Amino acid sequence: MRIFVTGASGWIGSAVVPELLGAGHQVVALARSGTSAAALARAGAEVERGDLDDLGNLGKAAASSDGVIHLAFKHDVAFAAGDFAGAATADRRAIDAMGEALAGSDRPLVIASGLLGLAPGRVVTEEDGRDVDLDAGGLHARLATAERVLRLADRGVRSSVVRLPPDCHGEGDHGFVPRLIGIARERGLAGYLGDGSNRWPFVHRLDAARLFRLAAEQAPAGSVLHAVGDEGVAIRDLAGVIGRHLGVPVGQVADGAAGGHFGFLGAFIGLDCPASAEGTRALLGWEPAGVGMLEDLEQGHYFLPPE
Repeated sequence: MRIFVTGASGWIGSAVVPELLGAGHQVVALARSGTSAAALARAGAEVERGDLDDLGNLGKAAASSDGVIHLAFKHDVAFAAGDFAGAATADRRAIDAMGEALAGSDRPLVIASGLLGLAPGRVVTEEDGRDVDLDAGGLHARLATAERVLRLADRGVRSSVVRLPPDCHGEGDHGFVPRLIGIARERGLAGYLGDGSNRWPFVHRLDAARLFRLAAEQAPAGSVLHAVGDEGVAIRDLAGVIGRHLGVPVGQVADGAAGGHFGFLGAFIGLDCPASAEGTRALLGWEPAGVGMLEDLEQGHYFLPPE
């Protein structure tokens, strides 16, 4: 297959590209910068220069492919600039352009979505999170976009959504867990909220990459897939490993101090959001092969001094 990949130079994308190439697929990779373009070319991908705002280019690239894996998102706009709504709107427009280009083709459109906060307090399954207003904004905007993608199945697109945990771990990770480590190092406390028993799911980055490949190859139209290795790791246990490796105390952060201690992560760190991948495993035969989150932390690479 000739697969168009957005976000190809990102944390997940840079694992998806070699996964696809290793399986014999051609990769056309979207690149915003010359640096990203050069890295992707060295990896063996054909490079398409552009960004998520170039809707015409996205549509043409999708139309000339055998399928699309969409991983790009304007994280800098959403978080660094604080404009989540703007980033979510750009994402929706980009997906609409690619979906329109694939309509009636029965070719795959696979997008990345998230698991955090879908059904707090219980194990999330692939059946959850479907009852959403298609025009929802705010924190529900990406969930609404995912549902719009799934409904492209009615328009002849083999659409699927891969839901990712809050952190896809592995050496080189720069997501939520490294941020928690940085906070613990700076504050002198590896903290958690409440009794710390709330759980987050995790997956190794390479396992997630393999699931994206399987989705493009095999997933039936309208499939929700969960990239979950660890169903739920207690934040208290996560903090315990962090504290031990950094040599700092482990303890509770008062609810009212969450924002001050954790920054933007204060809105998420107390969520209980375990998730299952049983349906995904049964559907595609996907089985995580990488180490779990706590075992990955124990290997030490997360605690190397900042450069």
